Amino acid sequence: MKILMVLTSHDQLGDTGKKTGFWLEEFAAPYFAFKDAGAQLTLVSPKGGQPPLDPKSDEPEAQTAATERFRKDSAAQSALASTALLSSARAEDYDAVFYPGGHGPLWDLAEDEVSIALIEAFYQSGKPVAAVCHAPGVLRHVKAADGQPLVKGKRVTGFTNSEEEAVQLTNIVPFLVEDVLKANGGIYSKADDWASYVVTDGLLLTGQNPASSEAVAEALLTKLR
Repeated sequence: MKILMVLTSHDQLGDTGKKTGFWLEEFAAPYFAFKDAGAQLTLVSPKGGQPPLDPKSDEPEAQTAATERFRKDSAAQSALASTALLSSARAEDYDAVFYPGGHGPLWDLAEDEVSIALIEAFYQSGKPVAAVCHAPGVLRHVKAADGQPLVKGKRVTGFTNSEEEAVQLTNIVPFLVEDVLKANGGIYSKADDWASYVVTDGLLLTGQNPASSEAVAEALLTKLR
């Protein structure tokens, strides 16, 4: 079982002068779920090397059992620090792809032609595509084989407009995940803000927020088994 994890390389939170990147829980919880299930993991990012960590995901209130485990796991830290180039990844080499969120992917991965083509290749090869929180935004320009948006007519979830409002970034982010999924014809649903919520529709698996990250990973493992 070989799983590709795609992380952001973007570290600027719009023009606020603040930093962003990937959300630690959304990487750590799936990483360990996959590892514990015996999966072989490959980590990639557009620029390679150490992906930028959203500093807010490093704050005390954002910590979970998975993030604490990550801090004690030198092998996991080393793997994260040395991501390969996204451009080196081929869908045929893996069984599934997983995108952790954080605000970073809205700027780079959502617009990255390599990432877009990679998701299309996974999907058209009958391989699962999973994304959590802001990462469903990477599906923005992804097309199905018929040229329609991949999410059109499919059940999906992702970071809600009200959650974005709660973190006061509605006017900072390049687009709102909920709005884009709906605009592309996705059948969007959500749970209460910050509650774990996962939607599976065929090969497409999406989670609403950081609390959903482990559940999305487990849903992906179930599909692969």
